[in-house]
Amino acid sequence: MGVNQWCTLERFTHTLSIPGDVLASTPRLEPKRAFPDRLAPTAPPPGGIEIAPLGRGNGRRNVFPSQKRGLCVGKTKRGKGTKIMLLVDGRGTPLGVDIASASPAEVNLIEALLNKRTVRKRPQRLIYDKAADSDPLRKRLAKRCIELICPHRSSRKRPATQDGRPLRRYKRRWKIERSISWLFNYRRLVVRYERHSLLFLGLLELACAFTILKRF
Repeated sequence: MGVNQWCTLERFTHTLSIPGDVLASTPRLEPKRAFPDRLAPTAPPPGGIEIAPLGRGNGRRNVFPSQKRGLCVGKTKRGKGTKIMLLVDGRGTPLGVDIASASPAEVNLIEALLNKRTVRKRPQRLIYDKAADSDPLRKRLAKRCIELICPHRSSRKRPATQDGRPLRRYKRRWKIERSISWLFNYRRLVVRYERHSLLFLGLLELACAFTILKRF
């Protein structure tokens, strides 16, 4: 240490308060507790640690005793959850995304997803799994010039309306599963932590944008 630095430190030595700057307790410094008169013992440690009550913040997190709630959360056979509806093209590029409660059937959510697509061109065909096997849905989509391609349910009692020729396109449905796996590479989407549905939907749209950038 040079002379200049020593002089700089020497100016602050006279302004330090020894009782306030001693970090260790008095028994650790001297077993006999023999201190000069100019050294005062430090304050005794507190008797206990104060714990923040439930519902208040402790400086880092908030603790709430009640159950967590949020919009677009519904009950299913496996518990509560949120459905993610994704629309992709033939190459698996996301064209639209929407969220809804897990309670309603997917038949009632498909048309809302089509209305949220980012392209103006109307799709000619919509490939879906057995969850979309509904004759009223087929009629509504047919009015919009959209052909619904999905296999029939095993418990279907009405006459079949889907023959084997359009179902040959159903083998390409693995592309939507691949697109969903791309989105689930972002750990924030695997489990919903956001209380507000708009935040969760915004993260989904951001993940779709990143997926499109990686594709192109």
